[in-house]
Formats: sequence, structure tokens, C-alpha cells
Amino acid sequence: MTGVQRHADGKLRCAWCSTDPLYVDYHDIEWGVPVHEDRKLFEMLCLEGAQAGLSWLTILRKRAAYRLAFDDFDAEAMARYAKPKRERLLRNQGIVRNRLKVDAFVANARGYLKIRERSGSFNDFIWQFTDGKVLRRRPLHLGAVAKSTTHSDAMSKDLKQRGFRFVGSTICHAFMQAVGIVDEHQRNCWVTKIASRGAPAR
Repeated sequence: MTGVQRHADGKLRCAWCSTDPLYVDYHDIEWGVPVHEDRKLFEMLCLEGAQAGLSWLTILRKRAAYRLAFDDFDAEAMARYAKPKRERLLRNQGIVRNRLKVDAFVANARGYLKIRERSGSFNDFIWQFTDGKVLRRRPLHLGAVAKSTTHSDAMSKDLKQRGFRFVGSTICHAFMQAVGIVDEHQRNCWVTKIASRGAPAR
């Protein structure tokens, strides 16, 4: 039952947002903003999976290193990663050195390419789970923020059937929040207040 918190700049932000400048910028500029670019959606899905068991701030701090290590999330390149490349990735101190997660990125790249081949657009595939609509919820307390939904359940099930890994329903819901399919800024967050007045939120 945690409401919004006031930061040193006087702005009220969602309770999950720490005072770390990197996290503040992510909250203010990225989180909940609709994404429709295929590669960006793929990157965020992979990074949400990398977060499993860790904090999102840990992943944010490593994001630049991930982009460098994984060819800027070029799925065609990633899908071709053979054992020697994966072993080098596991020695890369800039990323989370977890074999299952590295292998998952490769599997996800292959699944992503198959979806694009069949559907033409990863964006269309991802947004179909809400019929292309942004789902807006305004929880008053942090405890009211969902960890999964029927929408994330459906996305998770479909992705798993297509060979994706680290795409459980909780991860899928966090991904949907991150890329703006779900806008779940808390009720009194400054981003919500600006948006409600019709002005650009970011």
C-alpha cells in the first residue's frame, strides 16, 4: 500500500521509481510510452527477460553494454550466434552472465524472425493482445498494480509456443508496461497529471 513519492525536484512519481537519475529518466521519459518499432519491442522483451530475479535498475545500467554485445538487437545477427559467440558473451562483464538468459536471447531472435516472416510485423503481433489499444489503469497504491493479467497470460502462452524463453506472464506484463501497451502510472504521479490536462506527458 505505497502511494506516490515526492522527489527532490518536487515532482510526485510512482512509488517504484527510486531517486537514481537513470531510473527517474526512465520513469519520466520511457515507461508507459507506446512503442511501435519492431527492433525496440524485441529489445525490450529480451531485456525484461534478462531482469528475471534481478532489479530493473540493474538492467538499465547494463543496457548500453547489452546493445553493444548483442549487435544492437539485430535479430538476424543474433539468430546466427554459435557456441563460440555465446561463450564470449558469458565472459562479458557488461551483461548478466547467465547461460540460460544468453541462450534465451538467441532463441527469442529466431522466434522474432519467424513472426516477422509470417506476420510481416512484430509490432502487429505484439499489439494484437490488446487489439492495438493502450490499456490505461491508474492505481492509487503500488499494491494495486497488477503483476499479470489475462492479456499478459495470452501473450506469454503464444510466445512460449513460438519458442521464446523467459516470457512468463509476469515478465510479459512488465514488458507491456514498459512499451506502453499498458499505461499504469499511479494516480497522483506527475506524468499522469500532465497527461490528464491534455499536454504531452514527456
